[in-house]
Amino acid sequence: MERTRYLIKFYYIGSDKYFGSQRQSDFETIETQITRSLFETNYIKDIKTAGFEVASRTDKFVSARGACFSFLSEKKPILMEINSALPRDIGLWASSEVTKDFSSRFNAIYRHYKYIFPLPENKREKYNLKLMKKASKVFEGRHNFLNFSKREKEDITTVRDMLLADCSKEGDYLVFNFTSQAFLRQQIRRMVAKILDVGNGILAFDELIKMFNSEEFISYQPADPKGLILWDIYYGDKINFTIDTKSHERMMRYFSTEFTKYSLKQKLFAILQRDNIG
Repeated sequence: MERTRYLIKFYYIGSDKYFGSQRQSDFETIETQITRSLFETNYIKDIKTAGFEVASRTDKFVSARGACFSFLSEKKPILMEINSALPRDIGLWASSEVTKDFSSRFNAIYRHYKYIFPLPENKREKYNLKLMKKASKVFEGRHNFLNFSKREKEDITTVRDMLLADCSKEGDYLVFNFTSQAFLRQQIRRMVAKILDVGNGILAFDELIKMFNSEEFISYQPADPKGLILWDIYYGDKINFTIDTKSHERMMRYFSTEFTKYSLKQKLFAILQRDNIG
């Protein structure tokens, strides 16, 4: 029977129970959940022959709003049917037919990540937004990002083209946006760590510039993975995603429920910090 290749857009929330997005034999991951749901709903019988491919890999605790994967199927995907076999913190919500040789990974024109940083209540005034905006713009263009990525065992090129890097303030949060065709491992979290260092006076702007010198190795901790979101993957105007209404509603209901739950918990702990008992 003739098979068609489908490109699927999906979300997930990184947490303790998932060891990142990529399939691992001994650990539960986002990909494991998705492939299991495709098996259970009879869309695939074998991962290799189905040509299952995820566009981007993310580390543990990283979330996604517009991640993508592609696969071959004899029947057109009914997203809510597949979602019924998934936990609420993972969900498919849009799809598109593509050519059989289409690669969800290599045909991506650019990937868009957001990073959310909560400003510490007692240190909000210490962060210089104007300086952080200036520091963010330094990353735009073609650079060697060796000192802004995790050192890999394999010999890979660390030169990347950054299309956009910016920083803005939304209430009590800093929101960073980065777009590029491809990112190195931990690249965004390491860039954010150094932009924040510039913003609170730990790192001089000139010292940030010097970090692009790949001859000097610099070791430091990346920013917390919990603030990172794979926001979207853009494939150009020829790929037209169809949003599944019920699946999209499922996603938005989940986000709304979790927002309410965590807002209540945040307020609870804010009140618990008060000393005026009685």
